Amino acid sequence: MSDLALPVLYTLFAWWFSTGVILYLDGLPPRTFPLTLQGATVVLGAALYALVHTRNDTSVAGAYCAFTCALLVWAWQEVAFLLGVVTGPRRTACPPGATGWRRTGYAVQAVLYHELALIVLAIGVVACVGPGENRVGVWTFMALWGMRQSAKLNIFLGVRNIGDNFLPPHLRYMASYFRRAPMNPLFPISVTLGTGAAVLVWWHLAEGQVSAFDTAGLSLVGTMLALGALEHWLLVLPLPTEALWRWGMKSHQKAADAPAVPGTLPTKAG
Repeated sequence: MSDLALPVLYTLFAWWFSTGVILYLDGLPPRTFPLTLQGATVVLGAALYALVHTRNDTSVAGAYCAFTCALLVWAWQEVAFLLGVVTGPRRTACPPGATGWRRTGYAVQAVLYHELALIVLAIGVVACVGPGENRVGVWTFMALWGMRQSAKLNIFLGVRNIGDNFLPPHLRYMASYFRRAPMNPLFPISVTLGTGAAVLVWWHLAEGQVSAFDTAGLSLVGTMLALGALEHWLLVLPLPTEALWRWGMKSHQKAADAPAVPGTLPTKAG
């Protein structure tokens, strides 16, 4: 039983703690941003190196290492985006009244560089692992990427909780590209696919006949997929999700008291 419990607990802690740390860092004064990005880039380089080093390591430790490295690679793009360094060519609010393809085009411009960075990082992870037997890092990054793209689309189309409370002051204009609504037609499909992917992973584990490495790797990835599905439900349920990371949001509260830069804070989209 511990073979399954430990990966689950590790994934839960890594998800919760890393999110809180990133939220805290992006809410600090802008003068800290260069140092934060430099530190994240050093960690990114170390994570990619470790993925190369463990690509043929099929031990339980190798599974944990590859999983953690993929999370650290993912963390770099989260940090770069939330610091406002890697976003898109459009850094202003969505024009009032923009709808349909016009609104879509503006939204793409707002996050274009971020999306391209994700593609580059995904290629980097796959290249580092290469033909190696330890694919946990690749599975983890792809699971994170797929679930995040789905969440972005749902927030764009409309959900109850658009997550604007998590945006630092310098990215508040991003909220103008979100839409608040009870639900949207994509949501049931997203939840079904995400939940189905998690169930398939855990079903494979339940069948038995898997090595200790596969048990650890699949448990880590399966838990991350389940968390992705949970995050989708948090988009529509009337729950104060920011309470999970109140400690990380303290820096945002201090930043909110600082004077705003004229022309950068938009009104929310309806």
